Amino acid sequence: MSDFAKNKKAFFDYEILETFETGVALTGTEVKSVKAGKISIKEAFVKILSNELWLVNSHVAEYEQANRFNHNPTRSRKLLMKRREIDRLIGRIKEAGLTLVPISVYSKNRLVKVEIALAKGKKTHDKRNTIKERDLQRELGRDIKLK
Repeated sequence: MSDFAKNKKAFFDYEILETFETGVALTGTEVKSVKAGKISIKEAFVKILSNELWLVNSHVAEYEQANRFNHNPTRSRKLLMKRREIDRLIGRIKEAGLTLVPISVYSKNRLVKVEIALAKGKKTHDKRNTIKERDLQRELGRDIKLK
């Protein structure tokens, strides 16, 4: 299992409650470009349209060896999950004010998978606390390293 992209910003901006593994519908040139590591999900989010999950704002660079049949780099891509799981996610999002964010893109058994998370947005003071904790851990690591 190799990672192609991670969304580190999601861990800072959101409190992750639960993660899910989804498939993603890609064209041939998109698969080749993703496996070459040319994908970005930093600004991406998951949108629900007509009871389907869509990955929006992800950027898959055009495949260099492709000719005129290349793909659109910023198109929305359908996420593949079982209907029962999608319905459960939609219910949780509507009742609790939660959102879905992509966490990582990786391969599993030669298939491209997207890990999405059910998340709750952090307030500004929560983000400040996260920064303080991270700085404290960094300082402790430095102190231990010096001794």
